[in-house]
Amino acid sequence: MQHSSQSHSLRNTNTHHPHILPLKLYLMVGGALLFLTVITVWVAQFDFGALNLIVAMTVATIKAGLVAAFFMHLYYDNKFYTAILLIGLVALAVFIAFTMIDGKSRTGIYENEMQEIRKKSKMYDAKPNSTPAPKTEGK
Repeated sequence: MQHSSQSHSLRNTNTHHPHILPLKLYLMVGGALLFLTVITVWVAQFDFGALNLIVAMTVATIKAGLVAAFFMHLYYDNKFYTAILLIGLVALAVFIAFTMIDGKSRTGIYENEMQEIRKKSKMYDAKPNSTPAPKTEGK
């Protein structure tokens, strides 16, 4: 009987054993998240100019990191999963950065913005302040 239990334990050495975190750690992380939420609200009262987005995203990234590390257990899990998450986040950041760069440069390509397309078009013949007369039926 003992021989079979030893061979069984040797075969299952690669199995995943769940870890149980103490309640104190969860409460500490929850308190840190609450504190960072207060920081978020407090920082929103100030104008940092061009740094507004950077400050807000820094606090949000720290909060997301705490949630991923402890509540999603990435801190204790295989580091491959953490690497996959980080690669995905970097790719997302690159796409967002390119989109923001493109959005900022859009005004430079429209030289004739808010100008008439065809100056002799009939739509420009109407007077801007005139309202059309109401239609009456039967007359």
